[in-house]
Amino acid sequence: MTYIISYDKILAVEKTMKELAFYLNALLLGVALAIDAFSVSVVNGINEPDIKKRKASLIAGVFAFFQFIMPLLGWLLLKLLVSTFEFLQKFIPYVTLLILVGLGVRSIIEGLKADGEVLPALSISALLLQGVATSLDALSVGLTIADYDFFAAIVTSVIIGAVTFILCFIGVVVGKKIGGAIAKKASVAGGVILILIGVEIFIRGII
Repeated sequence: MTYIISYDKILAVEKTMKELAFYLNALLLGVALAIDAFSVSVVNGINEPDIKKRKASLIAGVFAFFQFIMPLLGWLLLKLLVSTFEFLQKFIPYVTLLILVGLGVRSIIEGLKADGEVLPALSISALLLQGVATSLDALSVGLTIADYDFFAAIVTSVIIGAVTFILCFIGVVVGKKIGGAIAKKASVAGGVILILIGVEIFIRGII
């Protein structure tokens, strides 16, 4: 009986650790994916020093929506591929590594080359274009959660969207009060986080 109880405790601890790892990975992924949108939000704040909270919320909401929906689209796309070509499953960790390292390196390079240019005054059409452009990484990274079930994919996407909203709202405020210097540093940090997550997912996938 003692052995069974101990084993159950071990299983419970293992389950808790896996859940914590899942949520931590989703949070880190959300931060990494939101960096581009955060950087653009900073510049948007710089461009409109008198911006109101309502518009700041709108900007953050648009970015959050695209960051939420893109991973789900990527998940659905690869789910369809894997269901048709099951042999592709063993290549997922390698594809994941290539995608995230590529995105991370690009983000670092763009951050190092950033020249602090200010974006023009924001319109709805321009904001939507920004939302699409900064969420393309989320579409690609959505391929990395293809082994999740639908509930896990939804939860991950919700977390990514929520993190994006918070960071982008803060980004507008930062841009309004401080300036664009942090945008470059944030982009470089986001690139590093993407690479680290890619390595972590790759190692977990091949073990």
